[in-house]
Amino acid sequence: MVKVYLTGEICMTMGGRLVRADRLPRRQGRLVFAYLVTERDRTVSRDELAESLWPDHLPAAADLAVSAIVSKLRGLFSELGAGRQTIEASPGGYKLNLPAESWVDIEEALASVHLAEAAIQASSPATAYGPAVVACAILRRPFMTGEEGAWVDARRETLHRAHVRALDCLAQIHTATGEHSLAVRAALEAIELEPFREIGYQRLMLAHAASGNRAEALRVYSRLEAVLKTELKTTPSREMRKLAESVVGK
Repeated sequence: MVKVYLTGEICMTMGGRLVRADRLPRRQGRLVFAYLVTERDRTVSRDELAESLWPDHLPAAADLAVSAIVSKLRGLFSELGAGRQTIEASPGGYKLNLPAESWVDIEEALASVHLAEAAIQASSPATAYGPAVVACAILRRPFMTGEEGAWVDARRETLHRAHVRALDCLAQIHTATGEHSLAVRAALEAIELEPFREIGYQRLMLAHAASGNRAEALRVYSRLEAVLKTELKTTPSREMRKLAESVVGK
């Protein structure tokens, strides 16, 4: 089984062998590797790869350069034990065919978020806990540090949204199980990632209210009110106002 890590330091392992980021053919090799992994369900054209490497201006020998990078990546897969054929070439481009049961960290994270949310919907916080922790552990690590470009930005946004969802799950899980300090920690982390998102403040208010700290819950509402007024020139929703009123009334 090949394990691929795209968050934090890029690397891949198989059968006790390890290929680290510094073995990939420089920055362009890391970009092509990550692109092929993230799009491994389809064939990626050579033009698409070239545009991801040189978005502003394609060099005259772009096609040859892409071919050379792919050839080096094939060599690394062969060294790992997966074989050069792991990257399949066709007239349409290249497709990454990882061995059966292979594991990719960001795929695992996204799948874990779905599992955690489904378990919460089924009123099973204990079942949701493991997947939520796995998702957060992966998604806290940066994706392609120092790189820019449309596809990198789009992938980062997907992972960012998934991270916030995983933290929402943790806040709900810990509130349901009475671990209020952990619920507060998860909700605060979600707010740091999305400071204008009401649901994050709602999770934090509920965590404080569940622990009996109504004053802190109301301070969270005041914080939201101030942020929305200062930054967006608006006010909390009716739902949030009703939540604050219910906290006062307890």
